[in-house]
Amino acid sequence: MDTIKVLVVDDELGIRASISRILTRLTIVIPEHDSEVNFEVETAETGEQALEMLRAAPPNILLLDNKLPGISGIEVLEEVEPLNLDMHTVIITAYASIETAVRATKRGAYDMLPKPFTPAELKGVLEKVTRHLLVSRRAKELAAEKRKVRFQFISVLAHELKAPINAIEGYLRIVKDKSAGDKPEVYEELMERCLVRTEYMRKMISDLLDLTRIESGERARKVETCNVTEAAQEAIHTFAPEATKRDIVIELHADKPVEMKADRTELDIVFNNLVSNAVKYNRENGRVDIYLTRDNGTVIITVKDTGIGMEEDECKRIFHDFVRIKNEKTTRILGSGLGLATVKKIALIYNGDVSVTSEKDKGTTFTVTLRDN
Repeated sequence: MDTIKVLVVDDELGIRASISRILTRLTIVIPEHDSEVNFEVETAETGEQALEMLRAAPPNILLLDNKLPGISGIEVLEEVEPLNLDMHTVIITAYASIETAVRATKRGAYDMLPKPFTPAELKGVLEKVTRHLLVSRRAKELAAEKRKVRFQFISVLAHELKAPINAIEGYLRIVKDKSAGDKPEVYEELMERCLVRTEYMRKMISDLLDLTRIESGERARKVETCNVTEAAQEAIHTFAPEATKRDIVIELHADKPVEMKADRTELDIVFNNLVSNAVKYNRENGRVDIYLTRDNGTVIITVKDTGIGMEEDECKRIFHDFVRIKNEKTTRILGSGLGLATVKKIALIYNGDVSVTSEKDKGTTFTVTLRDN
């Protein structure tokens, strides 16, 4: 249960007492926020006393009478305005007018409660203010969470890019200073290492762009009837040279053309990541089998390899951002750790999902389900 702190400022003892009595007994249930709210009440009888209390410990809600013996309620708001207090103010007044409402709103008042008011009217205003207060809180929590995620994301990205940049710099200094002797083949190997790490960084940037475009929703999607079989074949052609070098056979299993309503670029991202990983993490003389089926409006993509496989705990983490499986068999395999996270997000766009089963040293199978968009 949430507790909302309320400060009641009114020069009439009866009004302060009645508001306090009503609020201390009041519980507001707000289903959309899954919350029950009760109220903790403090009171003040002058604007000057209210100012002291506001500066010391501001409440969540301020119920403020405009006509007070010293400074007015509006003047109280003018005094505390520079403090940018995180509170919602309701002006209580027996002399409600457009001019008063405009002035109060300019000073940060959220609502007005005309005198005389009934307990039901007071409860109605409090419920409205409380709902707005909870929405504001949630918005601030989401903003803080977003800043934290962005910081973590940038930190991980900087860490992932630092290693290849340092390696490239080190190799280039050796080449520049000719400190590795006079053998040309040594320098050729160093330059090849530079190119490999440059390709790794290019892949990371490409994957990062894919991921951010999909998550932001800013990329213009072109949904049309797509030949999923054709998309799979293109991915096979793309990675065939690498597979051939290592005698890896890639075979597509589709009895007939499989079609669906989709964005072709998103299909290409899915297949490129799955086929790339199936080749990259495979063994020499291995196999990659791709199965395509369509069942009741759902396209099922299965990519099975005979590669190094994963442990159960590794399978649980593999779809998170920047997660790469690191062991003695993957030390020379470069990757961004973003590809499978992107596949997961694309699958969700299509009301589908992605799953993995794997056995250490025997192979891995990824299954993606996509429904017509």
